[in-house]
Amino acid sequence: MHYDNNIQTVCMQPNPPRTNADRTEATQATLIAAARRLFVDKGYADTGTPEIVAAAGVTRGALYHHFADKADLLRAVAQQAADEVAADIEAGDAPPAAPLQALIDGAERYFAAMAGQGRARLLLLEAPAVLPPAQLLALHERAGARALRDGLGAALAPAALAGAVIDALAAQLSAAFDRAALAIARGEPAEPQRQAMRWLLTQLVQGAGAAPRA
Repeated sequence: MHYDNNIQTVCMQPNPPRTNADRTEATQATLIAAARRLFVDKGYADTGTPEIVAAAGVTRGALYHHFADKADLLRAVAQQAADEVAADIEAGDAPPAAPLQALIDGAERYFAAMAGQGRARLLLLEAPAVLPPAQLLALHERAGARALRDGLGAALAPAALAGAVIDALAAQLSAAFDRAALAIARGEPAEPQRQAMRWLLTQLVQGAGAAPRA
């Protein structure tokens, strides 16, 4: 009986009060989730802040307390999507492979990561139409640009290319990756896009003498 009373006493104790930081984090997360659903379903331009606060169940004042404006909220939504892409790519890391195969594997993981939860629309359509270049560059870095540069550097090491050339190649390849991911998101067949990227990477690396020709 004494044991049961102790259980009852513990169960009746109030939960620790939420801190201001807890409330801030919860409100921001609620706003980001609501805005993300609307931006994916309707697009940024066709989504008004009254819709966002209604979907989030908060006041308009709460929105502007946590975010400077609707564009700032889009930045937070896109940042969340970029972090998800990076996490999915890293989660698929396999044992070390030859540099060319590592690039091809990374491409496959990127396409898979971009295929879900409106990520392609958010990162490749909505964010570029609204956010300034510096914020877009930061999103690009979060979503795996550095990993692509590192992979290219390893695969093209025998060519002894300057770092600036590797950076330029990475930027150009990234644009090709994004174009392919957007095509897949729009419903075009995925396999031709994947095959084209595998062919492009293979020709690039083999042409630089970093892998034996087939």
